[in-house]
Amino acid sequence: MSHSAPCPVSLADEITRQLGQLADHLSQLPPPQAAQVIARVLDPDAGVLGGVTHLVATGSVFAKDQAERGTLPAEVWLALGRASNELHDITLDLDEHQDTLQRVGTQPAPTAAKPPAPAPLVVRRRR
Repeated sequence: MSHSAPCPVSLADEITRQLGQLADHLSQLPPPQAAQVIARVLDPDAGVLGGVTHLVATGSVFAKDQAERGTLPAEVWLALGRASNELHDITLDLDEHQDTLQRVGTQPAPTAAKPPAPAPLVVRRRR
């Protein structure tokens, strides 16, 4: 017995719902497990961000075709193309941190008596 593919609109709604659930879980996870989840989400090849980037790029191809036919304004295609390019760049930027997130996600919980010192969140550049 073959299963029919779910309605694409329902599928998009379900994915959105599950992403919300994942965000809710993420906020409650211990740091090593949260780092593992984030590393998976940001994986450029098999992660959510890579999947969303691919989806927006596919939407851009669709919008280009429709803009050429006159059924969509060219601005829609241009906006989707710009979003696709920016997401791709973001994916590349975040990929630089993939190893660090994976390493943090596999480290055993610290047993030190005092917590580690917090790291500064802003790095100043020398001119």
